[in-house]
Amino acid sequence: MNNSDHNHKFSLTSPLYYVNGIPHIGSAYTTIVADTVARFHRLQGKSVLFITGTDEHGQKIQRTAIEENLDPQIFCDRIVDSYKSLWSKLDIKYDRFSRTTAPGHQQIVNEFFERVWSKEDIYLDRQQGWYCVSCEEFKEERELIENHHCSIHINKQAEWRDEENYFFRLSKYQQHLEELYESQPDFIQPASRRNEILNFVAQGLKDFSISRVNLDWGFPVPVDDKHTIYVWFDALLGYVTALLEPDQEPTLDNALSQWWPINLHLIGKDILRFHAVYWPAMLASAGLPMPKKVFGHGFLTKDGLKMGKTLGNTIDPFDLVDRYGADAVRYYFVKEIELGKDGDFNETRFINVLNNDLADVLGNSLNRTLGMLKKYCQSTIPQLTSADYSSDHPLKSIGMDLGDRVVQAYENLQVSQACEAVLILVRAVNKYIDESAPWKLFKQEQQAEVEQILYAVLESVRLSAYLLSPVIPTTSSKIYQQLGFDWDFNHQEEVQADKDFQIHSEWGKLSTNKTLGKASPVFSKLELSPED
Repeated sequence: MNNSDHNHKFSLTSPLYYVNGIPHIGSAYTTIVADTVARFHRLQGKSVLFITGTDEHGQKIQRTAIEENLDPQIFCDRIVDSYKSLWSKLDIKYDRFSRTTAPGHQQIVNEFFERVWSKEDIYLDRQQGWYCVSCEEFKEERELIENHHCSIHINKQAEWRDEENYFFRLSKYQQHLEELYESQPDFIQPASRRNEILNFVAQGLKDFSISRVNLDWGFPVPVDDKHTIYVWFDALLGYVTALLEPDQEPTLDNALSQWWPINLHLIGKDILRFHAVYWPAMLASAGLPMPKKVFGHGFLTKDGLKMGKTLGNTIDPFDLVDRYGADAVRYYFVKEIELGKDGDFNETRFINVLNNDLADVLGNSLNRTLGMLKKYCQSTIPQLTSADYSSDHPLKSIGMDLGDRVVQAYENLQVSQACEAVLILVRAVNKYIDESAPWKLFKQEQQAEVEQILYAVLESVRLSAYLLSPVIPTTSSKIYQQLGFDWDFNHQEEVQADKDFQIHSEWGKLSTNKTLGKASPVFSKLELSPED
């Protein structure tokens, strides 16, 4: 693939979520952010491949299915349906939903295994130790709390295991990984996560086990069918299987021909080690190029407290979307949480932020102005362009390089800063209307000044809606339709067809030959609604 071609493509993944239960707010958060990033790259006219999906093998799932008297595949199918249903409610437009139980995945895993096996990077050994089924990994004594309970799953006691497993020679790749982190300082983001991994690797890497015995739910090890390939050697390759076109034969060469290497793996910090240490070492062993970036975001709390079943303070993402709508949920999690840091959900703050930013500031400035346009200009957009405004005009001066600032923020995965940059323009609009008081100028018959004010406001609202469309696609679509565009930002192919990002992300491009849509509130004020 030549370089210019690669610059025009962007591939990213959410994690492949473990299906031991229906999706929670944490998985919704990661996927909303990934979807926003994917939409922004599509808006820029790039070819985008956005992968999400599920990791469906392993002991935990086998046990949960047995407890529920279900065949493991039927259990997985039900959970997968709940993920797809939530992603649909949240307007998440993924391109591929990867399942580790999908046809073709086993061939990819086997071929990958054989490459690593032929490098002599897999060997049989005995493993003794404390095993946490919920983490699906062996724990060192120092990682356990009293009575050998896991420090993450504190209500689960680790089980003592003494069994033969196949191991991957992670230790062999210590220097390789250190050189990777050195030569690509952006490979692990943000900097705090990079430092965690550098410290972890500096302590010396231990080989990790990649098989289990007495486990039916998974793929047999190609060289020894008494063993089953264990979670990470199977799960991480779900990203690769997802790259296959539906009619392609499942081979590594086919899978890697179009979209590899992945530009961005967006994950929670709890699975950082697997993506930033195990995965690149596995790929190096198989002789494959590295992904470009692994970004580990923070955790969510509720009202300042860690969420958990024990505290009974979890947030049901289905219920939240049903009560407040997809755009509200998307906007809060993208704008109010700095990506990479831990973030808090508080329902009162949620409502205040949405009402202030989207109802009072963005929606209200459009509504007021369309009302005045009807009154003062017979609903006709004034025949003006950017050239009719000086560069120090209060709105043009902010709008001029706003597109560039937002692009820069997205490239650095500063999604909340991207929203904040647009909000500066939106807040300036309401202030500008109040200060320039077009209603007074109309009475003084200063029609040209009135038209200049109204055009500047409408164009600033248009630009804001355009740049916020990856976050609030439905609200942005309503704004665009009221300004006379027949766009729907949830139909990306429509937006991409003839729409040049360079043009639409500049201030002063509002076309004057549009018939305006009917003015109506684009974002209704929210009220605290009781949970079901």
